[in-house]
Amino acid sequence: MNIKKALCASVALATMAIATTPAYAGTAELLKRLHEKGILSDEEYAELLAEENKPSPAPAASGAAPAGDTMTRATESVDSSRMVRMAASGIGLEVGPATITFSGSVNGFYVHDNPATPTARTAVTGGIASVGANNSSAIRNGLLPGFLKVSVATQQSGWDVGATFGMYPGINSTAWGALGANNGGQPTALATAGIDFRQTYMTFGKPNVGTFKIGRDIGLFGSEGILNDITLLSSGTPGNNVAPGNTTLGRIGVGYIYTDFQPQITYTTPNLKGLQASVGVFQPLSSLTGPAESNSAPGFQGKVTYDGKFGDVAARLWVSGITQKHDIVGGGSYTGSGVDFGGKVTVGPVTATGYYYTASGLGTTVLGLFDTGLPQTGSGIAKRDSSGFYAQALATFGKVSVGGSYGESHLDYASNTDRLANPNLLDVNSSYVGQVRYGLTSWVTLIGEYVHSKAVAHSGNKAESDALAVGGILFF
Repeated sequence: MNIKKALCASVALATMAIATTPAYAGTAELLKRLHEKGILSDEEYAELLAEENKPSPAPAASGAAPAGDTMTRATESVDSSRMVRMAASGIGLEVGPATITFSGSVNGFYVHDNPATPTARTAVTGGIASVGANNSSAIRNGLLPGFLKVSVATQQSGWDVGATFGMYPGINSTAWGALGANNGGQPTALATAGIDFRQTYMTFGKPNVGTFKIGRDIGLFGSEGILNDITLLSSGTPGNNVAPGNTTLGRIGVGYIYTDFQPQITYTTPNLKGLQASVGVFQPLSSLTGPAESNSAPGFQGKVTYDGKFGDVAARLWVSGITQKHDIVGGGSYTGSGVDFGGKVTVGPVTATGYYYTASGLGTTVLGLFDTGLPQTGSGIAKRDSSGFYAQALATFGKVSVGGSYGESHLDYASNTDRLANPNLLDVNSSYVGQVRYGLTSWVTLIGEYVHSKAVAHSGNKAESDALAVGGILFF
């Protein structure tokens, strides 16, 4: 390749985005700006400018571009199939037949927690209200940690194919243990933050067939509860604010059971006029507080959603379910199951959401926590029933949004034996949340929040705490 052709090709590649803008309509002006920016050396600039200033011969009968048309010749010398282009939407790029996109979030809050004073009457096993001798202050993540997601999508043999990787780092140092990055905090010098690698999955599908997903991603049961919760973008109930871990509690255990990110194989139907269904098999989870398990069957989850608009009213409705058999090492088994349903309605500036769940053998905060009592007579395991709900509203006026919510989670005894053995077992967790948001930019939202949390035991013990959170969250 001669030097002129090589230089033209380099100019075409380096200036593709600039060359198409009205500000650089002339080739000579474009070359001048590239020279000023250091993209072209003095020698390259002089040679290309001389090429551009050569008299142009008459166009050939075939309509071919004049030999002196520098930019046309440069463009023709480039293999467009090997170019890297900006993605049509979002932050990303197109490389050959594949589109690579990036999305992410960063958040941080100052959280001041005023806990209940520890006494014999504030002991509640499974309570979410904090208890401590002193107030606490923390700079921490909210219910969401930060995240960076990388997705690759393409079409092969008529199939839409994709892969997603999602890393969720917290800003607080982690005390690594059985729960990994979610084990708890370690606010000391030289400690490091934890990365919760929640998402690693592939998808393939067709518009008229539906989509299959294989890998690790958010579950189906309970997912709408947390994804529509206003505390998802803020703090909610702090949990441990003295040594904060990756996240706060939000409304986990105060209105819904945490859906979690789980290994799965799921299928989602095509969208049929707003109606869509998903069903999947899941890695069976062992109880966090029950006996050791050796599970022989997977878990099963399903969800149905409907999105519709009725005049000026937009609505989203859902129902989901979960079931899993637990095989106990040494004999015996029990089945954990649950159903939830809810809806979100938007009318003008106001969005209202309602959610409810009922479960048996699932626990009341995360799946498998406080899900069973003591063994029944024989080989069975006594299950604890649970239920919960929340109601919320969010009104938006320009850049300002004002919202509030109330929610409860209930946990029942598994048996009279359970009642006698665990007199201070949680009966009800509840919380009030008041929230104000300000949309500083299209990426940045500033948030202030007040949260009153309460935990009541079956024995009558009670703990209450109050928290203030101020901070912000960014999405791109």
